[in-house]
Amino acid sequence: HVQLVESGGGSVQVGGSLRLSCEASTLDLAGRCVGWFRQVPGKEREGVATINSAEFISYVDSVKGRFTISKDNAKNTVYLQMNVLKPEDTAMYYCAAGQSGRCGNFRYWGQGTQVTVS
Repeated sequence: HVQLVESGGGSVQVGGSLRLSCEASTLDLAGRCVGWFRQVPGKEREGVATINSAEFISYVDSVKGRFTISKDNAKNTVYLQMNVLKPEDTAMYYCAAGQSGRCGNFRYWGQGTQVTVS
């Protein structure tokens, strides 16, 4: 049973920082694309950042310069460092892993961690 477990969410003031973690069990993240997504109730899920197996990274424009995605293959964990947080960053954040090193088809999803900025 594949599990992705997110942690690190919470409540923070505007301008603050949080680091989200996504740890995988029974799934090797090193050779896969991993992404962070977020969703607000009533709105579509939004891709925030992705990192593929070659560690090519992509961000949505709204977080560029503030968020950093990284991967620790030894720990089989992907991180999302979020700085200078804004109220519009408030959402449930999910990590997802793809079938391969190329980004696109995210098959495995975590349960989410809530981030609230006020």
